[in-house]
Amino acid sequence: MKKFLAILLSLAMIISALSACSSGSSDGTKPAGTDGEKQTELTGVDKIIADAQKMSLEELAKKAIEESNGKTFYGVGNSSRGKSALPLFIEYLKTIDPNYDMKFEWQQPKNNKIFDQLTADSLKSTGTFAMTLIQDGNQIESKMVKTGILKTFIPKDWADANKTTAEAYKGYLPLQTLNKIFEFNNTGSKTYTNVWDFVAEGEHGLFMDIDSEVVGKNFLLMLTKPEYAKGLKEAYDALDASKKGYIDTAIAAVEKDAKDLGLDDNGKYALAWIKLWVESYNAQPDDGPICNTLVAKSATDQFGLLVYSKLRSVEESDQVSKNNVTVAAYQDGYTGFGGYGYCHYLFVTKNSPLPWTACAFIAYMTCTVDGFSAWGKDIGGYSANPTVAAGTEEKYHHSTSGGTDYPVLNDKGFDWWQSRLVIEDPEYCASVAFTVGSWVEMLSKYTAK
Repeated sequence: MKKFLAILLSLAMIISALSACSSGSSDGTKPAGTDGEKQTELTGVDKIIADAQKMSLEELAKKAIEESNGKTFYGVGNSSRGKSALPLFIEYLKTIDPNYDMKFEWQQPKNNKIFDQLTADSLKSTGTFAMTLIQDGNQIESKMVKTGILKTFIPKDWADANKTTAEAYKGYLPLQTLNKIFEFNNTGSKTYTNVWDFVAEGEHGLFMDIDSEVVGKNFLLMLTKPEYAKGLKEAYDALDASKKGYIDTAIAAVEKDAKDLGLDDNGKYALAWIKLWVESYNAQPDDGPICNTLVAKSATDQFGLLVYSKLRSVEESDQVSKNNVTVAAYQDGYTGFGGYGYCHYLFVTKNSPLPWTACAFIAYMTCTVDGFSAWGKDIGGYSANPTVAAGTEEKYHHSTSGGTDYPVLNDKGFDWWQSRLVIEDPEYCASVAFTVGSWVEMLSKYTAK
């Protein structure tokens, strides 16, 4: 193992050096000529984005009407709700020009094929897809942004709401942060009050397999980031001595690996948690079945890590209830992270056939409550625009949506969750995907009987 890790690190350093030499201004995160770089003349989509970033939503809407009236808009994304947002966008444009008419198609590739689809489309002089809504920061960073296939557009109204500018903002444009949280069936006597309880001996949490949904693997990679590894060490320190023996064995088993991977002093706690989790979780095909299992009266002493919003669709009966589930992090005295968060990001394609319309649509979704409503109607999804976030709460009342009947649905909001989630950082994920990621791939997964 040690020799293998040493080879991984050597290869990672070579790849990093090559990337540094070749990245230049082609990383796609900002149009060339920003952030103090040498000024170059912008062309094509880069120039349109640079101009669009100075415009209000209404100004962008007028440009979109001019560009796309009578045409067909093609979008592609990981979320099917883009298809729900587009008709709302068209209705908004019609408030400016009642004669405006645009057809649309929205595709949602399965099995993570969106990256292949966007790569193939990028080879055309003019692409099919105008924009994308996409997740998995690791692959976005390495396959889409560094290659220049996707371009970040920062709406002026969004930047204003976040008290920044397009030039000053670093990173991608998030539509929302989604949370996947630990929930457990409370019909028995078992409780989970520390994040290490979920990897205790004999536990088998329900979780969508990391090979099925890659953001789950990104969550594991993020645990090795110093701030989250430190949190795991602090949660370990808070455990009763009687619970530490099983964990200590795992820590001892990965201590050398943590050093070989170049992790900090707390890295061994991160690797131990990851090892125990991967070797114990009960892989499920989707979050829906996990939710349906946990809310059943018969699911005594089971737990899962799943999207919070899945609770919305539970229909009450004698055998099934939302009240059969407890959100672990909502308990008084709970220690450690309560789940993880990942983003849906919005990009304009480098060869977009309708770049002005793409920018206007992105601004509409990120800068208005109606535009965000396809996602904002659910608990557990948080707009990155504070104005839209406040308006969404005012409209849907997520903090009290369950009332006293179903308190599990009373979402505490992103301000509360932010410090209790392991939040995906695309750049960090990409930096350790080859080293820590390869180490994770070598772990033996649990096979349910």
